[in-house]
Amino acid sequence: MSIESSRMSELRAEIELLPKGNITYKNIRGKRRMYLQWYEDGIKKSVYVKKADEDDIEAKVNRRKELERELRVEAYVAGLSGALRDNDFLQEEKGSYSNNDVSFEMRVVRYDSLAAMCKGVEKYDRRECFELLDRYLGSDTYGKVCLIYGLRRTGKTTLVLQAISDLPLDETAYIKALSTDTMAMLNRDLRKLEELRVKYVFIDEVTLISDFIDSASLLSDVYSMTGMKIILSGTDSLGLILSTDDELYDRSFTIHTTFIPFREYSRLLGKNDIDEYIRYGGTLRAGETNFDDNDLMDEGASFRDDESARRYIDTAIARNIQHSLACYKSGGHFRHLLDLYENGELTGAINRIIEDMNHRFLLSVLEKDFVSHDLGSARQIDRKKKALEGKESVLDHIDELTVVNKLREILDIKNSDERIVPLDRNHVAEIKEYLYLLDLIMNCESESIEGMGTEERILFTQPGMRYCQAQALVFSLMKDEIFSLVSARERGEICDRILGDVRGRMLEEIVLLETVKTLPAGQRAFKLVFPMGEFDMVILDEQNYAIRLYEIKHSEQIDSHQYRHLVNKDMCQKAEFKYGTILDKTVLYRGTDTEVNGIKYRNVEKYLMELGARR
Repeated sequence: MSIESSRMSELRAEIELLPKGNITYKNIRGKRRMYLQWYEDGIKKSVYVKKADEDDIEAKVNRRKELERELRVEAYVAGLSGALRDNDFLQEEKGSYSNNDVSFEMRVVRYDSLAAMCKGVEKYDRRECFELLDRYLGSDTYGKVCLIYGLRRTGKTTLVLQAISDLPLDETAYIKALSTDTMAMLNRDLRKLEELRVKYVFIDEVTLISDFIDSASLLSDVYSMTGMKIILSGTDSLGLILSTDDELYDRSFTIHTTFIPFREYSRLLGKNDIDEYIRYGGTLRAGETNFDDNDLMDEGASFRDDESARRYIDTAIARNIQHSLACYKSGGHFRHLLDLYENGELTGAINRIIEDMNHRFLLSVLEKDFVSHDLGSARQIDRKKKALEGKESVLDHIDELTVVNKLREILDIKNSDERIVPLDRNHVAEIKEYLYLLDLIMNCESESIEGMGTEERILFTQPGMRYCQAQALVFSLMKDEIFSLVSARERGEICDRILGDVRGRMLEEIVLLETVKTLPAGQRAFKLVFPMGEFDMVILDEQNYAIRLYEIKHSEQIDSHQYRHLVNKDMCQKAEFKYGTILDKTVLYRGTDTEVNGIKYRNVEKYLMELGARR
């Protein structure tokens, strides 16, 4: 009879002392309250958490989940996965990890335990990048390892297990690294696997090994040269990227998972709705607001609210960067970020810069769409709609200048008195470099019709993160004192108006981003700005001197106001002179395909779904 290892006993004992369940929030009389929620005998239990205890309870819940994950790994390694049910854990004697009479120092999973792990992913469709991993596994190349990197919840582990399920189990091993492991331990275990004629080795959470980044070439220079296929993945994906700069330079095959386009999100989650993607897109967890559903109480649910987004930024991005830099070149690559790191403020600074980019995004929406009569058509549309109902639009009765100035004042980020190290341009520039490396942000430049220069335009590859933070900002704005003088209905309509403009602006970003990523060589896409007006997207064929013009609208209705720039002769003539012949003019919107006054109207969801055919 198998019995529990001492480590499993320690884990179970510590787990028993921690609160079980998940954290949720409820709005009680306008105030946000934290609750701890769990199930007992099929009955949902819930208890209110006092404000003073929130941080402590959250830390304990997160700690319990970390321990439970480690316990599951220990059980898989020991072949006891089927025995784990709630708190009923079996006992196993202390000793090294054994597989087929061979002892390993790290957590090496093989045979039936590995097959059991793979069963959990059988129900999932495969990501587009699976083809790249399959190609590496079937190649005859020597001296290269495969790096799978991306932010949390973008399918790395599922990708790995799906690949393992296609391989012969007797030639395959899965290693789950822990922070207590070393490259020396990994080296000894790989030698044993080599003797066992194991051909495929998947090493998960490899970046937890503190000396991995500075010693990674061992894997490519020694083991992959013998024909062993080594696949590396980890939560701290930046560490994998940094290893390619030195230790694995030109000796790695990389697969990115962070960017999940609309077509893939729709196929994998069965949600062909662009608004769903705007609200929750970016991770492979379905968005949901029904917090009473126990299956959705997992902290992994995608961008449900501002708290889930902040937690994701903290755990998946900020700590990712901090841990990777601490391990890279023995911590000697912090550059200007060293003071922040030594004062324990680097994680907070990364959070602040991401929030600052979202604040600037929201400000640009307010300045361009909320204030402008010319560029913001929402007021005109609302006015027409209300006129047909015999009513007046509330947006005709607000002092826009006062409102927007107040919004700008609220959104301005003030420096905290508690911050020891003030942020400067060097901090911002270096943190943005790492965000680019993690594929979280991308620069899709805007061009000016009258100049040769370009303007930086930062797009987020995870729309759900951007939207829920913008939504939280808008909700906080509506609670400001100046708005308390306005009726609840009017506040709601103003809030809806701003969020509608946010979704419209985000739709522009999504279309531009996904178009840029799928265009063939010799073509590029960009926003084209005029002194008055702009084309939301221009696709330029540089070889044939031809362009296609697009307006992008978050609307199901057709209105001549939407394509007024496309029929502006002066704008079109200037665009043709600078870039080439206009082949067609299109409005991408949420309605059905049609044509109006020579302007094509195309469904934006269909357009995004068809982009994959260009790959």
